[in-house]
Amino acid sequence: MAESIDIRELNIRIEQQSAFITSLVNGMRNVIVGQKHLIDSLLIGMLSDGHILLEGVPGLAKTLAIKTLAQLIDLDYSRIQFTPDLLPADVIGTMVYSQKDENFQVKKGPVFANFILADEINRAPAKVQSALLEAMQEHQTTIGNNTFELPVPFLVMATQNPIEQEGTYPLPEAQMDRFMLKVIIDYPTLEEEKLIIRQNLGGTFNIPAPVTTAQEIIKAREIVRMVYIDEKIEQYIADIVFATRYPERYGLEDLKDMISFGGSPRASINLAKAARAYAFIKHRGYVVPEDIRAVAHDVLRHRIGLSYEAEANNVSSEEIISRIINKVEVP
Repeated sequence: MAESIDIRELNIRIEQQSAFITSLVNGMRNVIVGQKHLIDSLLIGMLSDGHILLEGVPGLAKTLAIKTLAQLIDLDYSRIQFTPDLLPADVIGTMVYSQKDENFQVKKGPVFANFILADEINRAPAKVQSALLEAMQEHQTTIGNNTFELPVPFLVMATQNPIEQEGTYPLPEAQMDRFMLKVIIDYPTLEEEKLIIRQNLGGTFNIPAPVTTAQEIIKAREIVRMVYIDEKIEQYIADIVFATRYPERYGLEDLKDMISFGGSPRASINLAKAARAYAFIKHRGYVVPEDIRAVAHDVLRHRIGLSYEAEANNVSSEEIISRIINKVEVP
């Protein structure tokens, strides 16, 4: 009984503390037409201190989304266009010699911002990708002999263009695992498309005004960690991830030869974190199975290795995740 009272109190507290989410979502929707999934994913990444890998054709408001979010919180935003001739110093910064002072001074790179858009991350060589991924993981970077902390909150949204693969450097599986979510976004609906045309031709663009602060985001992150996850929900998360490794244990014998490797423990951790953030966005103080199902595809799609047999049979990681979610027993 005491536990249920605690959860009720937690629910009331989270309902109050998550009120700013409504203002953020409304602010985003005033600028971006549709793309609800992209907006939710950005909020999940921001509240969970995770990073996002985004795949979608050009022109789907990827840049606009992260720039708008930065404006709504009044934080620094920078965009790095990844190209084959980019150097790690172009991302993290370098030492510059000052003739006036007769010594080397640190010139910080674009990675020193709260929100980073790493556009077409697969266009840059491995050295540059590693420099950014290290900054993402460690929340700090080294220039010369000096180590600098990155600002808080810090969110990287890296994009990949699924169309062109010529002249690209695909991210290795181990590096992809560092991204909390891999989000695939699609074209807008017919009605949304008409609204986009109308807004662009009319020149009616809303300039977002800040609706919250960095301090409120940091405070919200602490509260997200308090969102209650029941033991049965923990079991459900573990079962889903284990089913990606040992599908035969869950009555999915035909998937065994389709998967070359399953989700790592990082998959389980991120599934729990993303579900907590999703519950917070829905103004709820506890995680329900629907929260897990809502984030499972984004958390797992880049963490499942497909075998040659799966590729030969055109079986995608999407299908594998859907089958696992439909098969694993819901608590």
